[in-house]
Amino acid sequence: MSKKSEIITLPHPSLRTASRKVGLIDQEILDVVDTMITQTLAWEQAREHEVAVALAAVQIDKPWKIVVIREDFDDKSNQEFVVLINPEITKYGGKVNEVYQGCLSVKDYYVKVPRHSMVKIKALNIHGQEIRFKAEGFLAEVLQHEVDHIKGITIVDRATDEKSFKRLNGPSGKLEKVDYEEIIDAGILAD
Repeated sequence: MSKKSEIITLPHPSLRTASRKVGLIDQEILDVVDTMITQTLAWEQAREHEVAVALAAVQIDKPWKIVVIREDFDDKSNQEFVVLINPEITKYGGKVNEVYQGCLSVKDYYVKVPRHSMVKIKALNIHGQEIRFKAEGFLAEVLQHEVDHIKGITIVDRATDEKSFKRLNGPSGKLEKVDYEEIIDAGILAD
């Protein structure tokens, strides 16, 4: 029996609220991480054409600066995740590209957003040790998306214009144009 999804979606107000810094990585935090991974994989199982690549704790309505990112974006059978606690982008670099991104908290819509092609990250791992690394390409885009979440920013808030929105056609798996009035009616835009 599948468990009810704990992933919240827009217009839930928590998604536009900044998350709190994690102090001690205790059992509560470890439990949140386990729930995040479980919920990410459960979300993905219900979608034939999508891969769940990452999740921020706020997306399960836990106000912590925690992000889980799939180790391998191209292999749906790989269910291993990297955990980043208190992640910060310390440097943005490279070219700014406009890319379509989906979000587990923005049901069925994809939005064109500006993302840098390179970022440098500082975070703690699950053991509380500081890690620093450079990410490029798709991983850089994912990291910017998730760090936005912990700041209370969604892809909808980063949309470049009214034509930036597309809807996922479930049966075909293709993105289709969407009338902006539908986006307004969906209640996912910030007030």
